[in-house]
Amino acid sequence: MMRKELRFSGFGGQGVILMGHIHGKAAVFDGMNVTLTQSYGPEARGGACSVDIIVSDREIHYPEVRRPDILIAMSQPALKTYLPSLAEDGLLVIDSSLVECTREGCSRIPATELAEKVIGTRIVSNMVMLGYFTGVTAMVSEGAVKNAISARVPKGTEEKNIKAFELGYGKAREG
Repeated sequence: MMRKELRFSGFGGQGVILMGHIHGKAAVFDGMNVTLTQSYGPEARGGACSVDIIVSDREIHYPEVRRPDILIAMSQPALKTYLPSLAEDGLLVIDSSLVECTREGCSRIPATELAEKVIGTRIVSNMVMLGYFTGVTAMVSEGAVKNAISARVPKGTEEKNIKAFELGYGKAREG
């Protein structure tokens, strides 16, 4: 049986909610059951936001994430807020461009820096992170995520978003 509780977190404007929706849609494409809840502050940009996802190969009876198995933190306040809820043996993935972490076993990718340097814009840092996360966990297939990206991002931005995803995915596969 496979059941994973995930929390993607950061601040408004980073595309954290979109990243969660794409991961959830990819899991559905791969035949999984998914629940998703999102939370964000009243600010359009800069306020705290998170998306909680449960992915399971069985029916999900209770949709609330209680003790995430995986936490993605794309801001320092998000790490501070949500790290205490992470399962003891949980996976922590941070955007090391914006987040400092001293926790042992913390998985790091400079998603914002890579997006800016390689793709030419910070706005796709969420897709770099999603690619890295996908490569590290193999929870959903690469193809399903690319299909979900094409289905969810604004028309005309698919190629740039997929390129950013592939950048992060490649970094995970490098080691």
